[in-house]
Amino acid sequence: MFDNVKSTLSKAVKSRILILILVLIILAFILIQRLFHLQIINGESYQTDFTMQIKRTRELKSTRGNILDSDGNPLAYNRLSYSVTFADSGSYDTVKEQNLTLNSSMYGILKILEENEEEINTSSFAIGLDDNGSYYFTKSGFNLQRFKADIYGRLTIDAMTDEEKNATAEKMIEEMCAAKKFGLDLSSYKGSELEAYGLPESFTREEVLKLAAMRSAVAANSYQKYVTATLATDVSEKTMSLIMENKDLYPGVDVEEDSVRVYEDSKYFAPLIGYTGQISAEEMETLNADGGSYKNGDIVGKSGLEQHFEKELQGEKGSQTVYVDNMGKVVDEEAEVSPEAGSNIQLTINRDLQKTAYDILESYIAAIVYQNMVDAKEVDNESAGSDEIRIPVYEVYYALFENQILDVDHLSSDDASDLEKQVYQAFLSKEDNVFSEIRSELTSDQPTAYQDLRDEMKAYSSYIVNDMLADGTGILDTDAIDKNDETYKAWREDETISLKEFLTYAISKDWIDIGKLQLDSEYLASDEIYNALADYIFDYLKTDEAFTRQVYKYMIEEEQLSGRDICLLLFDQGILEKNDDDYAALAAGTMGAYDFIRSKIYKLELTPAQLALEPCSGSVVITDPDSGNVLACVTYPSYDNNLLANNMDSKYYEKLRTDKSSPFYNRATQEVTAPGSTFKLVTATAGAMEGVISIYDTINCTGKFDLVEKDNPINCWIYSAANGWGFHGPETMETAIRDSCNFYFNTVGYYLGQNADGEYVGDMSRLNKYAEMYGFDSTSGIEISEMDPQIATADPTRAAMGQSNNAFTTSQLARYVTTLANSGTCYDLTLLDKITDSTGNTQEEPDPVVHHQLELPADLWNTIHAGMHDVTINNGNGIFADLQTQYNFNAAGKTGTAQQRTDKANHALFIGYAPYENPEISMAVRITNGYSSRNAALVAKDIMCYYFNLKDKDSIIDGTAGNAIQNVTKGSNQD
Repeated sequence: MFDNVKSTLSKAVKSRILILILVLIILAFILIQRLFHLQIINGESYQTDFTMQIKRTRELKSTRGNILDSDGNPLAYNRLSYSVTFADSGSYDTVKEQNLTLNSSMYGILKILEENEEEINTSSFAIGLDDNGSYYFTKSGFNLQRFKADIYGRLTIDAMTDEEKNATAEKMIEEMCAAKKFGLDLSSYKGSELEAYGLPESFTREEVLKLAAMRSAVAANSYQKYVTATLATDVSEKTMSLIMENKDLYPGVDVEEDSVRVYEDSKYFAPLIGYTGQISAEEMETLNADGGSYKNGDIVGKSGLEQHFEKELQGEKGSQTVYVDNMGKVVDEEAEVSPEAGSNIQLTINRDLQKTAYDILESYIAAIVYQNMVDAKEVDNESAGSDEIRIPVYEVYYALFENQILDVDHLSSDDASDLEKQVYQAFLSKEDNVFSEIRSELTSDQPTAYQDLRDEMKAYSSYIVNDMLADGTGILDTDAIDKNDETYKAWREDETISLKEFLTYAISKDWIDIGKLQLDSEYLASDEIYNALADYIFDYLKTDEAFTRQVYKYMIEEEQLSGRDICLLLFDQGILEKNDDDYAALAAGTMGAYDFIRSKIYKLELTPAQLALEPCSGSVVITDPDSGNVLACVTYPSYDNNLLANNMDSKYYEKLRTDKSSPFYNRATQEVTAPGSTFKLVTATAGAMEGVISIYDTINCTGKFDLVEKDNPINCWIYSAANGWGFHGPETMETAIRDSCNFYFNTVGYYLGQNADGEYVGDMSRLNKYAEMYGFDSTSGIEISEMDPQIATADPTRAAMGQSNNAFTTSQLARYVTTLANSGTCYDLTLLDKITDSTGNTQEEPDPVVHHQLELPADLWNTIHAGMHDVTINNGNGIFADLQTQYNFNAAGKTGTAQQRTDKANHALFIGYAPYENPEISMAVRITNGYSSRNAALVAKDIMCYYFNLKDKDSIIDGTAGNAIQNVTKGSNQD
């Protein structure tokens, strides 16, 4: 028996199976022991170590530098804010799962933001939604193509297909909604799936746009997990609290500290300071090519000084390495590289002087409108002289519609007032009649030739061809038109054919881009194309606000909409407050519409900028004559750059873009006009220095200069019907400057245009040499965008009095008068006082830059200065004469009037400096279509009174145009 047991055991020991079982038991024991060690003994420690294995390097934004005035007052600074961000940290098995998850999160976040009236950050998304519910591109050119390339996942623009490059906004949204992209077309999901992810049955078009923008922003960082995309900026505390409460529901969402750019006294400084915004593709390419390290989402200067000093203001980003758990929560941090704040830019601008100069300028422009307005439906300005241009009050009524002060959309809104509803019903009736007449002209077998149409129909026909088909839609390809084509000339010049005939002919000549009509077939007969075009015109005009305003214009002309009702609409739409005496008088009928409008202009409750009539704009540049420092750089009108910075208000931007007063157009640095008689001091310098006349020689002004053209003489300003066809008689250089005698300076120009043999050949070289010395050979040096100057290239007799094709900006005239004030040092103008770091240490403090040095004899300088002083005094009759008698204060200056067209008021200019004996400031003033140079001089006078404390500020500007109205007179008969 023992032997049997022994034999069995022996066989068992030798069995391979038993050995394997023993090995497995041992391994199992070791594994159990290890698992016990990992999960029970050290489980918590290992779990913590695991959650710290996701390493993330996050960028630390730098703080943008401040922009300060000359006294250190902030003009642009940063305010702490909070932004809603999102980082996609999920892992998905399918695209469908990813889309459902992300769309669920985006939709939930969107609802929170909308319920708290927060704006989605869509500034980098190049598609918008118009009032008609159609998608359109908000960008163009390179930026649009870069956006398309990003959406289509192309590394470069050139890598896109032609179809992708030419994709419409509607097509791109459709593709983004597709299941393989963002999956925003919810019809592709089951009801149970939508319910599980908290999604509705469908999205509205507005929701689609916002969600596409949000998904696009997140997708831009898809190559790098845990990098956040900003969905909304500057959110409220309530929104921040709701987002934080729902972080678990929407993994990846967070609230981060941020900053928003704030601009003080924005309307006074906006065109100067500019604004910031998210970097565009084009800007990123340019800045990075210049050594930058910019990325999508970075904030950069878009215009003005914010753009010019971008590198100095931007600072250096920092970085921090952190460890996050699978929910994206930071669980540990490593050492960080701290960001470096941007430098502060301190300007030469005096804040109070800038603001006061702006207010003075506005009051005088308002006064000119007030004094030249007449109670009439229309006036014949074409046959009137430039001094006799008048503004009929009916133009003011129409301007309230044309410049979008009155909101035509609100007339048909649910909360429209009874008057608004009444006006809208009248409009619908008028619109029906207009469309009926247009349809008749487009479909009649015997349409009316353009020349035989009544004026209203002519206006509509011209609008359809020029504003709608050519400029608005590009359907009429103006580049394809043969301008010498007889049929085209019959339409454009002779006006002997009808609108229908022209459009039919345009189709036959392939001037119509039928691809933009979105026809069902490419192969249509010409009459079918015409019918489609006619239908397109009707559909377009029905939703075209600009055309709607045209209809309102003719309602006003035909008395279907009264001036009184228009004025009352200003109250109903909240543009004016009802709690004033004018409203009560207007409503009661004791005040007429004409007097009401004048009252509101007087009180500046309706401003020249709002009306956008002529005049509605002007500029002032004030400098320190000892350095070229710019103390004030004013352009009117302006805008609120706070609404353009950070997350741009697109509606406000669009309103500014279409505003008839052109607030984006910096009148101080971008508007060029003839300098008029302000240029005569260049001519005086050239004449004396070239030896063609001495300071004591006299020239006898007979009123008409005809040495060059007998049958086309140049009239001195005094030789006019208003001045009794007068003349100045003998003039020396000083008296000619005082009297601004055209005849004198025409003669000097005639001498300068002669060759060595004394023959007049129209030579410009000698006159232009001195124009260059006064700085007109280049831009002024000012650190914002500026138009190039244009020194006259022909006709020295007219160029000598500031006409011909001379054209300069106000800033260039300011450099010129600065040179006059300091007797010969032509500085480059500058807005920069110094650059400091964030702690106030000076990094850069530039010295004045001399552009040219004019070396003139002392007696010539004395003559020029004396003549300019005489201009302001003029034997006790000058505009500044009372300052001498009352305050013993003397100034010097030169007026100028620049004619643009005979049917428009002249531009008013003035250059000057003060005090006369020892100049502390010099300035140039221009009022576009300001009628009289006297008006520009009055602006300068009031600025001097403020700056030198000659008068109390409240007596100069009191919130109305009253002071200016007392000084401004209708028209002008003085250069």
